[in-house]
Amino acid sequence: MSAEVERFFSDLSPLAAEVASFRPRAQQRAMALAVAEAIRDNAILVAEAGTGTGKTFAYLVPALLAGGKVIVSTGTKNLQDQLFQKDLPTVRDALKAPVSIALLKGRANYVCHYHLERTQSDGRFATREDVRHLAKIAKYAKITQSGDRSGLADVPENSPVWMQVTSTRESCLGQECPQYKDCFVLKARREAMEADIVVVNHHLFFADVMLRDEGVAELLPACNTVIFDEAHQLPETASLFFGESISTSQLLDLARDTRLEAATSAKDFAALPTATDALDKAARDLRLVFKKEGRLPAAATDDIKDWPSALKTLVEKLSQLNGMLEKQAERSEGLESCRQRTQALLQQLNKWQTGEEPDQVRWLEVFHHSVQLNTTPLSIAEIFAKQIGGHPRAWIFTSATLAVKQDFGHYQTEMGLLEARTACWDSPFNYPEQALLYVPQEMPEPNSPGYTEAVVQAALPLIEASKGRAFLLFTSLRAMQRAHEILTAEFDRRNLTYPLMLQGEGSRNELLTRFRAHGNAVLLGSQSFWEGVDVRGEALSLVVIDKLPFAPPDDPVLAARIAQLNKQGRNAFMEYQLPRAVINLKQGAGRLIRDETDRGVLMICDPRLIGKHYGKRIWQSLPPFRRTREETEAVKFFG
Repeated sequence: MSAEVERFFSDLSPLAAEVASFRPRAQQRAMALAVAEAIRDNAILVAEAGTGTGKTFAYLVPALLAGGKVIVSTGTKNLQDQLFQKDLPTVRDALKAPVSIALLKGRANYVCHYHLERTQSDGRFATREDVRHLAKIAKYAKITQSGDRSGLADVPENSPVWMQVTSTRESCLGQECPQYKDCFVLKARREAMEADIVVVNHHLFFADVMLRDEGVAELLPACNTVIFDEAHQLPETASLFFGESISTSQLLDLARDTRLEAATSAKDFAALPTATDALDKAARDLRLVFKKEGRLPAAATDDIKDWPSALKTLVEKLSQLNGMLEKQAERSEGLESCRQRTQALLQQLNKWQTGEEPDQVRWLEVFHHSVQLNTTPLSIAEIFAKQIGGHPRAWIFTSATLAVKQDFGHYQTEMGLLEARTACWDSPFNYPEQALLYVPQEMPEPNSPGYTEAVVQAALPLIEASKGRAFLLFTSLRAMQRAHEILTAEFDRRNLTYPLMLQGEGSRNELLTRFRAHGNAVLLGSQSFWEGVDVRGEALSLVVIDKLPFAPPDDPVLAARIAQLNKQGRNAFMEYQLPRAVINLKQGAGRLIRDETDRGVLMICDPRLIGKHYGKRIWQSLPPFRRTREETEAVKFFG
């Protein structure tokens, strides 16, 4: 197979006919050969490929040439759609490979006929807009082949109606559903079972591995190769699913679903809707005991006055509903489903209250409208290593950011991949010519009160020199919003007319479309703009990063992991916090240079990059930018 792979990454590659921008790249060819060898040997490969390597083709070509069943898992649904709609068909056509491909998403992405019908008959909606959205979804459900909600752009992704017309693992009636034969989720799973290449996302993969629910578990036994793209996201995603969580949103959904089922199957039992209203109120009251959003350890609830009584009331109301459903469940499949959900949630709530195991941490996350109670393992290495053992197959983990100075130790330890092969290829871009790394002088310490003001003042001369065309990336929402206020005032004062855009003023895709269209905009973003964003050409010529992206030390999971490592006599900062910050920083820095003709300045404002002993380790992990500390040199770059 190696000779065939070589041919596809040579000057005479059939890919050149399919992709106008295709150029033979030594790094891409080397990566493709390493992937081909891992597939041949049923080995585990952890591979970092710098921006511009073309890693998607580098893993797809050998995977398709090798034959057999392949699962490709990506970081986001956007990437999933791109792989399925664009990259895979391109490679398949170039190879003239007779392979079938399928897209599989989590069940919440597919319209559910049963829940759609029930929502239509309920007729209770918060706004007129919800009524319009429901009508559009109902029309779409009649004409769509897939039922995938991404096919209906007319209804926003965040419309509350979607939650009412899709199913969850808990609310699905399975074979008891009257619409079982027409189910879009089942159709997607059947197509995935029959396909040679199946595209999933990380959330779906891990939900399935742990819950055996979303269709991937059925695919794995027949699968020869599993490829994780954007593999740097896996530790976070896996932790989420190898733990347990219960949220007040689930309880509100249960209350709503039980009320709807009671209206059709237990009209004569008035106590049931009363009990659902009581559960609804108790779940909302639990959220109201918290004054602000954020994460906190379970122990911190000791200081929250109304927490014990609100939690006790919630458990009581859930128990009362459970008792009633036990008597009424036989009246319909829907009520039986609600009974099973109530029982499972009651068990989870009781388990969460009993305390944590030594290798776990209990914590809460408070959102705008809900609160989630979580139990997370301190290490996922052993659990994950067990999941990928057994049946011989190839496992490929790839991303532009997995190593620290070409050392994969942190990632391998975290994921339990100590025996894996590793390989690292630098970006083919000419960073010393194309880009400049600028660290301004005389910046205050990052935790000092006026730090964000100092960042904006240091960035303004470069924003003017680059004529807008900038991303300003922040490590916190508060700093981002404060910087936006300062920039708004400064743009007015200096009479600068560059469009100023802020994360949250629309979906990420909308903002990026507007940013590209303006061609001279300044966009302020926090975590969701640090990765997975591709703006090529002159529209983006300056990336400003306010601080090194260390996770906040008061994060309960991080704090527990640090405490555990330190207890073991290890250096939690060097072994865990620093590598994670480096990987995140590499993601942010990767927004700047996206192809061979891009030029720009990466400005990192944090003085720790120069002043701390670990700073060198960080900047040596970045691509080989030309470096400066002189503002005049950075301004001159835009000449």
